[in-house]
Formats: sequence, structure tokens, C-alpha cells
Amino acid sequence: MKSDLFSSEHMAQPATAPGMTLQNSKSIKYAVNGEMHARQGSMIAFRGNLQFERKGQGLGGMLKRAVTGEGLALMAVRGQGEAWFAHEAANCFIVELDQGDSITINGRNVLCFDPTLSYEIKTVKGAGMVGGGLFNSVFTGYGKLGLMCEGTPIVIPVTGAQPVYVDTDAVVGWSQQLTTSLNRSQSVGSMVRGGSGEAVQLMLQGEGFVIVRPSEARPEKTSN
Repeated sequence: MKSDLFSSEHMAQPATAPGMTLQNSKSIKYAVNGEMHARQGSMIAFRGNLQFERKGQGLGGMLKRAVTGEGLALMAVRGQGEAWFAHEAANCFIVELDQGDSITINGRNVLCFDPTLSYEIKTVKGAGMVGGGLFNSVFTGYGKLGLMCEGTPIVIPVTGAQPVYVDTDAVVGWSQQLTTSLNRSQSVGSMVRGGSGEAVQLMLQGEGFVIVRPSEARPEKTSN
């Protein structure tokens, strides 16, 4: 049988080392040797001796998720083998954190990560309940973090001389050392006349970067 489908571009090769790699722009491959963590329901294929178990967040995590709407419905993948992860054909990227690094990411953009990383749901400073509540997951530790994004993300450098303003529905994440606050760019008169659709943004200041996607978030379908 002959087809371009069977070219090396599409063919899955055996892993040469444990851990996370890009299979292609839409999926991540993880060679499991022990344990890793992934978004529930994101596994699209696997081979080897692997078990998939729902990962609890503990009482504190469950309460935060119930109150904030932010959280990661995770599963632990344990054993020896290879697994592939994807979500609705979103573009996939890998971020590698060194010891001491920290990054804040919207939970909807997390696909999988190494067990050496830890995360905590935190309120975005300066943008609490005033903005209806903004909450993200802060990752710390060392290891690889697999992200997904609808469309090709834009990484915008942030410098002390000039803050960056981002739509709260489009932001993927940012370097943790940045300071955040809400910015209201719409006048009262404009709001009375129906508004511009761009009333409030997240303002980031300091030295670092912010990641945004080229579309505003759509409500996710969730199941209990």
C-alpha cells in the first residue's frame, strides 16, 4: 500500500528517551516511565502497559475550582509505555521550566505536564472579583509543560517602560514576575451608548512576556 500518509512526517517512531516531545503541531507524545499528568480525556492513543486514573485536587483545590470556575480536571498516567495527547486539533507547544522558574497559565490551555511540576490556582493580583474574578494556574518546579492554543499564539515582550494590555478572554499566560491589574479603556459615555466591546483589559507591567491567542475564549463544554 502506498500513500503520502505513510511518510516519516506522519509516522510515530519509538521513543528514544522518557518524557515529552511534540509529535506534530497538533499533538504531544509522552514516553511514560513511571508517572505523568494530563488533562482528563486528552489521550488519543497509547501503547504499552499504562493505567489512567482520575487525579484528585484535594479539598482545597476542589473548593477553589467550584468558586472560581478555574481548575484542571487531571488524570495521572502511570506505567511504562507511550501515550499521545491532543484536544480539538488545537496547536501544541512545550515549555521547559528550570528550577526556580514560574509561569501562570490559564487552565483551559494546559494539556499535560511532568510530575516534577506543581501547580496552584491563584487569583490574578489586581483583578479579583472587581473583574468578575480572574484566576489562573501557577506552575513552579522543573520539567516540561505541554500547552495548547486555538490558533498560533502571539508572545509579546513586556518591559518596564511600557505596560501591555490584553483581552482577558484571549490571554494564555504570562511570566510570573509581572504585576497585573485591570484597565478600563471604555468611557462611561461609551458604555451608555452600547459600548465598544472592549471595556476591560488585563494590564501587565514589569519585565517578562505575555502569551495571547488570536481569538477570544469560547465557553468550554464540561461534563460531570
